[in-house]
Parts: sequence; structure tokens; C-alpha cells
Amino acid sequence: MISAVYLFLLHYFYNKSSPNIANAALALAGCVLFGGFLGLLDDWIDLRWRYKAFLPLFAFLPLAVLREGTPQMATYIFGKIDFSAIYFNGIPIGELFFYFCIIPVIVTVVTNTVNQLGGLNGLETICPSIVMIGLMLTSSRYSLLLIVPLATYLTLAFFNVQGKIFVGNTGSFAAGITLASYAVLANIEQTLLISILPYIFNSSLILLNIFIFRKRAALALKGRKLFSDHRRSLATLLTYYRPSTERQLVALISSIIAIFTFLAVLVWWLG
Repeated sequence: MISAVYLFLLHYFYNKSSPNIANAALALAGCVLFGGFLGLLDDWIDLRWRYKAFLPLFAFLPLAVLREGTPQMATYIFGKIDFSAIYFNGIPIGELFFYFCIIPVIVTVVTNTVNQLGGLNGLETICPSIVMIGLMLTSSRYSLLLIVPLATYLTLAFFNVQGKIFVGNTGSFAAGITLASYAVLANIEQTLLISILPYIFNSSLILLNIFIFRKRAALALKGRKLFSDHRRSLATLLTYYRPSTERQLVALISSIIAIFTFLAVLVWWLG
């Protein structure tokens, strides 16, 4: 809520002096509110994963309706693709494809992967904060949009690590949608992709075991340390080889996220 209020205020005060920032703030505020509401809905009624996985699809609407985000995307294989230049019989099919296919996929994948890397005090707040910092460093023009969202998640992280605040699906959904939406607005999808590779790896392990082997990841507690006898997620993979306390495991996973975020910033800087 604090982030949304801040973004609405940015829209109001920058509406005349900097319309680009104002419109981006409005679009991001809409996405954050969508994300928070969808996460709250899941916390209330405890949706099954088969339904929850598609909830973020609705969160792309503010970006598509307001036509925010540059329909040009840098790719590692095909170079930079300008979707706005693709027409068929006078219809901008490329731009429509970008807003109604690519953006929903980005928002859905990022939100679900962020949501799946949780369950331990600090993961849902520290890791998204690290990625936010990386995104801000690679998009100075729009970094103003993330000042309060980042400050909010860092504050939550301080209490979350101590087990005094639990953000739940409401916080993780809002964080994932914030990262995805901001990357689209700032046209830094490549930076986001590199930064969240550990998230993607974690989700891939989880989904592989659920859909193929019908087994779920789970951590066990022995004394003060968490351990696992299987490798079905990033957390269980790490504790399979090295049992750790909760804080040690959170610090290790956060360090992995930080390494990939640093790599993303380095690639952007060298590019």
C-alpha cells in the first residue's frame, strides 16, 4: 500500500514536468495493487497451485491498457527485436503480441518463481530487494520509481529475518509483479532474466519433481539445523550437501541471488 501511494504521488507531481515518469508510475502502481490483491486472495482462500500459477496473468493489464513499456526487446540470440515495426495488413501485430503475449508471460513467470522461493524467514524480502537494487543500477532514468518499494522491502526484511513479520503470498506476489513490471517499463528485461536465474532454477526443480515424480520438496529440522534427504528445490539441494541453520540458509541463497544480480549489472555495464 505504501508503495502504491508513493507511485500515485509521483504520477501527480511529475504529470507535467516529466510525463514519462508519471505514466510509468501510474502503470507500476496498478500492477503493484493487482499483485497485492491477488496474493491476498490466495492467502484468504488458499488456492491450489494449478489456479494460483495463472493469477499473475491479470496483473499485466495496467501495462497493456496504458501501453507502457517499450515494445523493443534485446535478446541474446536474435539481437534487439522491435515489435512496433511488425505489421500485417496495416495492423500492428508485433506491438499487440508484445503487450498481450510477451508481457503476460514475463509477469506470470517472474511472479511465480519469486513466490516459490520462500518459506524461510527473510527469503521473500531480502532476495527481491537485491534484485531491485540491480534493476535500479541499470535504469537510472526510472530508478525513482523503486525508492520507496525498495525501502519498504528492506524494512520488512529487517523484521522478517527475526520472524516478527511474515509477508506471505501478498508480499511475494507484489514483489514479483513489481520486479517484472519495472523491468518492462525500463526496458531491462535482460538484466531481470540474469538476476532471477536462481529463482528459475529453483522453480524448475520444484515443477520437475511435482509433475514427473509426483514428489514435493520439504526441509526437516534436526536440532537447530535444516537438512534434506532429497534435491527437489534450491533450498533442499543446498541442505542435502550441507545442513544449515535457517539464517545460514537464507544468507546462502541471498548470496547466490546477489552474485547473479551483480553478473546482470556487469553484463549491462559491459554492453
